Amino acid sequence: MINKALRILIADTQHFYRMKIERLFNELDYYRVAPVQSLAELLTLVDYGCEPFDVVVINAELAGGALDLPEFLLDNPQVRHALVYKVPSKTIQMAEGFAQGNLQISHAALPNAQAIMHLMAWVDGPRSEQDEAVRRLAYA
Repeated sequence: MINKALRILIADTQHFYRMKIERLFNELDYYRVAPVQSLAELLTLVDYGCEPFDVVVINAELAGGALDLPEFLLDNPQVRHALVYKVPSKTIQMAEGFAQGNLQISHAALPNAQAIMHLMAWVDGPRSEQDEAVRRLAYA
């Protein structure tokens, strides 16, 4: 069952890309989406937010080398799950679809519907003990 209360943050400099990603979430019945266009906005919302974001989807280029996104997002108490896309393969030695802890990495220029569906299945999927064990093994 879809949890419509999940807080989702989309970060990209391009308005068109933010809107396109937001529509992908809307098609899956997720509407609690906050789009931001700069690293400063992202840091403000994440660092000073009252409650954590359940999902953060961010273009790796947004950091512009000013911040190590995987380091920032991994185990950040204000970010439950994150997808970093448009990660240059030469700058980070992680395979496409890499997942560690709460972080997924993608080399794609923009997440497509399948990537968002996969992300949300990871975030908002069934939570029985057996399902959790399978999920942990899949991303170990």
